[in-house]
Amino acid sequence: MFIVSSYSLAIIFCVITMFCWGSWGNTQKLAGKTWRYELFYWDYVLGVLILSLISALTIGSIGEGGRGFIEDLWQADVQSIGSAFLGGIIFNAANILLSAAIALAGMSVAFPVGIGLALVLGVIINYLGSQKGDPVLLFLGVGLIAIAIVLNAIAFKKTSGGGQKVTSKGILVSILAGVLMSFFYRFIAASMDLDNFVSPAVGKMTPYTAVVIFSLGIFISNFLFNTILMKKPISGKPTNYKAYFSGNLKIHMVGVFGGIIWGIGNSLNLIAAGKAGAAISY
Repeated sequence: MFIVSSYSLAIIFCVITMFCWGSWGNTQKLAGKTWRYELFYWDYVLGVLILSLISALTIGSIGEGGRGFIEDLWQADVQSIGSAFLGGIIFNAANILLSAAIALAGMSVAFPVGIGLALVLGVIINYLGSQKGDPVLLFLGVGLIAIAIVLNAIAFKKTSGGGQKVTSKGILVSILAGVLMSFFYRFIAASMDLDNFVSPAVGKMTPYTAVVIFSLGIFISNFLFNTILMKKPISGKPTNYKAYFSGNLKIHMVGVFGGIIWGIGNSLNLIAAGKAGAAISY
């Protein structure tokens, strides 16, 4: 399988992750104003799962280094599989709330509040779990992000000129999404042997296998979380599966594309975690 062998390449992968994780939400806008985010989200989740399987069966299985996907999956213990799967459930709950927050408050509010908060808390949680990296530089960066969140809020207030209202409901949903989002990564990291991707400890998984189990956690939990949201949405009228299947191929592919974008970032990020460390990668 493909393994990151240098710290520099790991950081490059993390930078690509930032572009992917910061831009997938724009595909929700491309899907159109009439296409509900609950319906969009089904395609997004499918895209995440498809990308994880393609990655695991290609670069996660070819080459002489490390365990291939199938071999790695068969030897993984219940605790590691359960940890990655739980990470997927937590992420899905957080991401559905983030999608709802985008619908309620807009991208310019939901992303900096939700993802910004998730990044600040997540770095702290992952550093406590695996203390790798310079803590001074790491938490200085976290401090700068916190300042950026505040400046973003000020800029939004000025540019909106009081004409665009952001409800307290939208902000609260963004905060809740951010808090939940800060925990998912630790569960995926715990399912892997971050110190040795070439010969992981018995029972632990490679990042490629962990991503597949994580994606399955998202996909399976979506039948519960998203079905509830479809029937009792945070905003708008209830929708149903009939509305989903009435969508054309183009609108479905936009959602799948959004999931693939996020999935590429997720895979590269976890591959990089072996060299950069979980806190820095996150």
